Amino acid sequence: MNSESKPLNSLKFGWFLVALLSILALFGSSRGQSVSNVESVGFTVSDMDKALDFYTRILPFEKVSEVEVWGHEFERLSGVFGARVRIVRLRLGSETLELTEYLTPQGRPIPVDSRSNDRWFQHIAIIVSDMDKAYALLRANKVRHASTAPQTLPAHITAAAGIKAFYFRDIDDHVLEILQFPQGKGLQKWHDLEKSGRLFLGIDHTAIVVGDTDASLKFYEERLGLAVAGTSVNYGNEQEHLNNVFGAKLHITGLKTKLDGIAVEFLEYIAPADGRPYPKDSKSNDIWHWQTSFAAGGIESLLTGYRTGFISSGSVLFGKGQLGFRKAALIRDPDGHAVRLTER
Repeated sequence: MNSESKPLNSLKFGWFLVALLSILALFGSSRGQSVSNVESVGFTVSDMDKALDFYTRILPFEKVSEVEVWGHEFERLSGVFGARVRIVRLRLGSETLELTEYLTPQGRPIPVDSRSNDRWFQHIAIIVSDMDKAYALLRANKVRHASTAPQTLPAHITAAAGIKAFYFRDIDDHVLEILQFPQGKGLQKWHDLEKSGRLFLGIDHTAIVVGDTDASLKFYEERLGLAVAGTSVNYGNEQEHLNNVFGAKLHITGLKTKLDGIAVEFLEYIAPADGRPYPKDSKSNDIWHWQTSFAAGGIESLLTGYRTGFISSGSVLFGKGQLGFRKAALIRDPDGHAVRLTER
């Protein structure tokens, strides 16, 4: 071997080592990053004024802010060309709900034959201090049922025994849930808030239908950094009438973020297995569009190696800060549910 080749080979090896360490550092940083909390849960509405009447008169959400947005940045984030939107943020307790009306272009309504086991199903669970009083108030306001009636989950569902729950619909057919925890179940904060005298206390979680819990965990646990808080297999007459799906048997997984706030819940239907997939041609202006918005320290690292599907054209930088963040990306989870990653 030529003596001059030794330092050349050493130099090549040195550059290779530096490159390898850089790649490993990037990979390590992306795996080390995680979201901090669910900043808000939101969905598209057909008529903001009617939606506000529902959420602030029938339900006691308080209006926090309103903004009208259009332009290149929002088009890139929403994936909707020509978008002009009216966005209203509402608060119940410490949690935030975000409503978006597309003034242009308007999207499609929720399919009238939607069921709770269809993959586009998502809801928020609102905690109440008294199920009977909350249900009576909804009935007095002629709110449409999704469940047959309020249900008390039985003792054979150990993790959920004694929980009272009821599904109902807003004016656009978005499904909402009211939920009351018995003593010993749920976060202590809900039991503390029961003493406040308020009937509607806040949002505990958002639930999404998933096709494969393990595949969803790879996204929410491994990529976003959520942690499993508990699991349950729910079945029986009460669960069937809560979901209004005959023969319903669900594998339920609850996940939590680093900071307190809205949790995420997977609903995997073991039976019946005939739930329809999320429509592939879905757009952000379709009324069935929900988005779970996570606050994160670094969006780019969370997107490293992401291949499932962007709604936005990558991460989008916002200069004016009208929406409360300077950078955001809108992506889909393995089942098609929209996830918004935001960075202040």
